Amino acid sequence: MIEITALASSSKGNCYRVTDGHTPLLLECGINYREIQKGFDFNMSEVAGCLITHEHGDHCKSIKEVLKAGIDIYTSSGTVDTLGISHHRIKRVKAMEQFQIGTWSILPFDVQHDVSEPLGFLLANQEGEKLLFATDTYYIKYKFQELTHILVECNYSLEILNQNILDGSVPSVMKKRLLRSHFSLENLKEFLKANDLSKVQEIWLLHLSDSNSDEALFKKEIMELTGKMVYVP
Repeated sequence: MIEITALASSSKGNCYRVTDGHTPLLLECGINYREIQKGFDFNMSEVAGCLITHEHGDHCKSIKEVLKAGIDIYTSSGTVDTLGISHHRIKRVKAMEQFQIGTWSILPFDVQHDVSEPLGFLLANQEGEKLLFATDTYYIKYKFQELTHILVECNYSLEILNQNILDGSVPSVMKKRLLRSHFSLENLKEFLKANDLSKVQEIWLLHLSDSNSDEALFKKEIMELTGKMVYVP
């Protein structure tokens, strides 16, 4: 049974603990290492690996400490090369090439963000549960079958962003970057409509913008659209 714990989910830092009851994983390490340790009750030896989507600091801030703790990092060559880190525990993975960590089968896939080689991850356990993890992307071109858990970015609403630009609280130049780097509420709805949600148990909305989102609205609209349990960490 998949259990998800959000240690942090915002533009300030992102980090999640995921386990299937056998193999605990770290998704991102974009917060202080001390906070990660707390999230695992200081039992870091149980962590089988850390998946990192891309090189921005709010997703990989503690990469050196995670490596020093003896935890393997799985990320793309583009991310590793941009960070300029060399370590024997860094495992370079490629989009659409499956790999195994303990009881998890993991398929990385390419996403759309303004960095060198960003990835999303599809995790499947031995009980047949499937967890989709996708953040910092303005579009997901793939469709997924029989998902049971979805952890996906819902960074902003185009409507709220446009209103903030009109009000002058957000500079108009910000809109261009958001449109080409982050998942909007509107795009997320289209993605969910295009996918098989029949087995989905829960949807987690990640990485909400501080100024261009509305937690209660996002949760309500995704629950109404899907009929599923929705969490906003």
